[in-house]
Amino acid sequence: MLKSSLLILLLSLSYTIELPELNAKIITYIDSVMDKKVARGECWDLAAGALAYSGAYFDRSSQKTVTIYGRKLNPKNEEVLPGDLIQFENVQMKWSVGNTTYSSAMAQHTAIVYKVNAKGDFEIAHQNTSEWGKKVGVSNFNLNHVTKGKVMIYRPIKNKK
Repeated sequence: MLKSSLLILLLSLSYTIELPELNAKIITYIDSVMDKKVARGECWDLAAGALAYSGAYFDRSSQKTVTIYGRKLNPKNEEVLPGDLIQFENVQMKWSVGNTTYSSAMAQHTAIVYKVNAKGDFEIAHQNTSEWGKKVGVSNFNLNHVTKGKVMIYRPIKNKK
């Protein structure tokens, strides 16, 4: 009995994913500012603060409508991790729970993956929302609910010096 319990414990530990250093630092930063207003309280202020804290790269070189936060991921083929950044562009979502249908929209919004519940299902940390106002809070986001727009997910990378 003890051997089988130890084996199960070892197997479960072997599947635990260690976050890349920058992602781990970003989560540490999010924990330190939870329920607080970061800078002016804009959504991208949270991302900028997290990237600066972790020493990650942040492309401010152009006036693009989409800011680049690192290496762009393909969430269909790559694993999304806590500490990855999400940029929403003209996103509309729709989903049902029981007999009730919900919808939501985000024109331009930036968030950070705080927790991965399952493939495509995340808890995201963000601010400047109707739910949390100008303070950092966590909400659920499911990629399967997106019906329109672009959702870009970025893995933080080392700062280009």
